[in-house]
Parts: sequence; C-alpha cells; structure tokens
Amino acid sequence: MTENDTDTPEPAAGSTPAANLSAYQIQFRDRGQIHSVISQIADLKPGETVMIKTSHGLEPAVLKARVTLPPAGGKTTENNWLSRRANRDEIEKYQHLPEREKQAYDTCLRLIAKHTLEMKLVRVERFFNGSKIIFYFTADNRVDFRALVKDLVQEFRTRVEIRQIGVRHETKMTGGLGPCGRELCCSSFINDFAPVSIKMAKAQNLPLNPGKISGLCNRLLCCLNYEFETYKKMRRGMPKVGKMIELDGIQHKVVQTNILGQTVSVITPGVPDSNRTLDREEWQKSTPAHVQQQGQEKKKPVRNPKKVTKNK
Repeated sequence: MTENDTDTPEPAAGSTPAANLSAYQIQFRDRGQIHSVISQIADLKPGETVMIKTSHGLEPAVLKARVTLPPAGGKTTENNWLSRRANRDEIEKYQHLPEREKQAYDTCLRLIAKHTLEMKLVRVERFFNGSKIIFYFTADNRVDFRALVKDLVQEFRTRVEIRQIGVRHETKMTGGLGPCGRELCCSSFINDFAPVSIKMAKAQNLPLNPGKISGLCNRLLCCLNYEFETYKKMRRGMPKVGKMIELDGIQHKVVQTNILGQTVSVITPGVPDSNRTLDREEWQKSTPAHVQQQGQEKKKPVRNPKKVTKNK
C-alpha cells in the first residue's frame, strides 16, 4: 500500500476540530457545488484529486482552495472528512466518470422515449464505486416509471434510483448566472431552500414585477431572504404607507417610506404641492392622527345579536 492509499484517521463525529487540522474547499463535479472539508493533511494544493468520506463510501473530488478552520467549538460530521490523496488508478477512473454519466444519461433518454413518459431528465450521478446510479427528473404530474427502472437495472446491472425534483433543484443542478451577474446562490452554496414569500419583497420596497424578483427557476429570488430581517427591524416604529399622522397640529398622509434612509414622504390632504419628506427625528415626533381627536373614539360596529332558539 502506497502513502496515497493510506486513510488518515477521522475524528469522532461531534468532536471539536483539533489544532492540527486543515480546512479545504472541494468540488465533486465540474461546475458543481463547493463543499468545505477538514483533514490532517496540511500540504494539499489546489487542483489535486482527493478522496472524501461520504455516507456511501469514498468519493473523489478536486481540491479548490485552502480555507480557514471552523471557529472553536465547531463540530465535525461524518460527511466532511478528507481522507487522503487519490492514487493514479482512482484519478484515471475519476476522469472517465463524466463520460460514463453522459452515456447513462443518453441511455435513459432513449428508454424514456420508448415508454413515452412525460418527464424531463435533468441529471445523472454515478457513485464512484459503481454501487448505484441516480437519475433526477422533473415532471408536471406523477410519473409511473416502474417499467423504466426495470430496463435501467437490466442495462447497467446495478442499483438504480429515480428521483423527481422541483424547479428550484433543477436550477441548482444546471447552474447559471443570476441578475446580479454572479453564480446562482443555489448552485454555489445553498443546501436547503428556505421559504420565500411576496411579503419579503414588499418589506424591502421592491417593485412587484415578476421579472424583477424572480430567478431562473421562475420562483421568487432566494436572496430576498438575506436582508428581510434587517428591513423588519429598521422599519419598526415607522409610519405605514396610507396612514394619517399628525405633526405640529397638521395632519399628513404617508405616501412612501425609505427604510434604509429612515425617511417618510407625506402629503397634506387638500393642499396642492404639499409633498414633504420627514427625517427620522421629525416622524418620531408625529402621532397617529386619530389619537388627537379628543372625545371622538372609534366606535366598534354593532353586530346583530344572534337569535337564541330554546329547545322545547
């Protein structure tokens, strides 16, 4: 056994990283997601092929860069351990893996056409040890692919798994550039998709134009999540658009808010060209207009009393 074939011992799951460990970024597939791993090997260089311990065995990956170790108290998991450098045979096999996945992709497309299935094949992943092939597809409805699985198993003589994914995961796999000009967040670092709602766009005063706030997947941009909590904190206490406020005895109607600038645009009803911008100190002195109406409290609407029918 050569030095490259010797696996370095892995710390127990849940243990704190030791001081003699190094952290790296690796990539399993070309244009795939970047992952962070740790190892006891300190002299690895970008471009080297390394072996990573995963839940289904060792998988080869390309080392992209060396990074800073997790902070003190960070926990290791069973799937982020760089075991060793890949040997010559593993590197050669790894170089042919994309070609084998392409062949499996073409074969699956042919069988999908044979069974006339309404499904779109997105990606094929083969385990390095050949124990399983995973086919990812999208479809508008449920698809009965049992006959397809039988043909694929007979074709490749290994375990076959077919997974239906959503449009967000499809975009994550295919990749691309976002409207910001950078690589898509989902294909570069997002692991789990957090819920995104139109409320987040409204809170950030973004135009509610689907073309402006939607990503390549035609769903709301994931990045709407990033600053939503900050906007919520900054807008606390600010008058809402459409509300009436009173300042220096004059009532104004709020027509626009600038959360980042902490300013409020108001108009005075019935007064032409009365548009005015209030800074933070000014609108903090204002009060809701209905509070100043002495002796005139809002009356709650009286509901019709329910008829009570007594049982005879």
